[in-house]
Amino acid sequence: MASMGGMPYGLQSMLKEGYKVRTRERWVGPSLFRRACSSLASLTRRLTLHPAAPFRQHMSGLEEAVLKNIQACKELSMITRTSMGPNGMNKLVINHLDKIFLTSDACTIVNELEVQHPAAKMLAMAAAAQQQEIGDGTNFVLSLAGELLKRAEELLRDGLHPVEIADGYTRAGEMALAKLDELVIPGTESMDVRSAEDVVKRITGCMSSKLHGYETLLAPLVAEACVAVLPKNENNFSVDNVRVVKIQGGSIHDSRVVKGLVLKRGVEGTVKRVEDAKVAVFAQGVDTLGTETKGTVLIKSAEELESYSKGEEDKVEAAIKELADEGIKVVASGGSFGEMAMHFMEKYGMMAVKIPSKFDLRRFSRATGAPALVSLATPKADEVGFAKSLSVQEIGGTSCLVLEQSATKSAISTIVLRGATTQALDDVERAVDGGINAYRALTRDGRAVPAGGATEIEIARHVVELGQREKGLDQYAITQFGHALEVIPRTIAENSGLDATDAVATLYAAHAEGTANVNAGLDIYTGKTVDLGADSVYDLYVAKWWGIKLAVDAAATVLRVDQIIMSRPAGGPRPPAGPYEDD
Repeated sequence: MASMGGMPYGLQSMLKEGYKVRTRERWVGPSLFRRACSSLASLTRRLTLHPAAPFRQHMSGLEEAVLKNIQACKELSMITRTSMGPNGMNKLVINHLDKIFLTSDACTIVNELEVQHPAAKMLAMAAAAQQQEIGDGTNFVLSLAGELLKRAEELLRDGLHPVEIADGYTRAGEMALAKLDELVIPGTESMDVRSAEDVVKRITGCMSSKLHGYETLLAPLVAEACVAVLPKNENNFSVDNVRVVKIQGGSIHDSRVVKGLVLKRGVEGTVKRVEDAKVAVFAQGVDTLGTETKGTVLIKSAEELESYSKGEEDKVEAAIKELADEGIKVVASGGSFGEMAMHFMEKYGMMAVKIPSKFDLRRFSRATGAPALVSLATPKADEVGFAKSLSVQEIGGTSCLVLEQSATKSAISTIVLRGATTQALDDVERAVDGGINAYRALTRDGRAVPAGGATEIEIARHVVELGQREKGLDQYAITQFGHALEVIPRTIAENSGLDATDAVATLYAAHAEGTANVNAGLDIYTGKTVDLGADSVYDLYVAKWWGIKLAVDAAATVLRVDQIIMSRPAGGPRPPAGPYEDD
């Protein structure tokens, strides 16, 4: 029945005209009848939205608030789930500045969505923590947390308390992490992080999930760049020592690694190339020296003017000549070069490099080994840097300053990426960043587990079996946790165009045969199971460990929230805005 304001059209007009409706016992006035119609309309609306309401527990109060939070988190999880796996779909995100992001990286998608719901923000924060800690597995966290909350919704409607579900999930998470330790592929613990071949095997899977089809091209570049800057203490590896420079033009196959630094700028003078050069770096500009005190100089004749300017020239020339006598061929400055200073640098055949960015200047100092000096003075022996080769090269129509060091060792290495469009370059950069972060994780823990859903299915079997042995109410939450892990292989199969139910059933059948098939994962091309451990298709152990932990923590936190309170200014009325108070 069509209605307006919870009442039928006819009844509303009758009430406006003052009609009275007679019941069996007495006359009912318009106000009482209006309330009755409103209650009837509300009940009809509830039954329409929830057809199963008469047969399941009615939600109100605590459970209703939890269900609303769960719904918000489920919506966020569904957005990113289709981007999981090698064949995941891309998202075209346009932010508030009209910048276009074309990517399948879940962390980038969530960051640009600007999530507003407080409960959904918890999932976004868990994904951000995964990205910061590992640099991979953000979609795993979002998908697993969303599936856990979806199954928690079913348990809530069946009568379980949110606290009981959260406690069950926490116990199940501990069981899953204990089982994860048993699934480590033997031999992966003793990995040589200085071997580029071994590194390529470990990071290929991570990069494949972000840019499928180019992982065999990009993984060797990332491995070469990371191994070149690895310090003696492997735990001190810094991702900031591996730079990425994007130059539009050409194809991705034109990308290469430079053992040194690449800056998208030229030089100030005519000297464009030097070899085996000593380098001096100054934080300030290279110009005429100013006096410490201000004053006025009275010049009475042309001879006095000439002698005064000559004195300035002599000072600048003396400073430049001292640098040249020390064998310095390159002077880098965070400021500008004066005309007089440039004249004398050209005279002595020195290269002038202007680096306005303090971050780039810091990286240049690190690459050459020369600290940035605050005054224009002759550097000491330990303050002089070295450059194997420093030249201006044109890459794709862009003038670049290329600093190359030894072929085996360098403090900084740069990956030069080429591509047709800005969006494509950004996507390639995210894949490269994922590979670099994966290498950082490898330097701390080199263990690996089988990919392709093999780890999730094995943990799911184990957790469900343990859950069925429990006798309390926790058994329901533990069992649902095990089934929630199926979302990973199911999603990978769906995104690859396979039948998800058949794929999960095939994985379960293979793992049920015994420990010999514990590494059986899903082949996204055939839909069959293969031994991914033998094929060196790995997932990082630490990525799975942190992913399960963060997903469980996020889901348990959302379940324990019963109210969302928006803070408002407290107190009485506002004070008068004017300068004078009213009498």
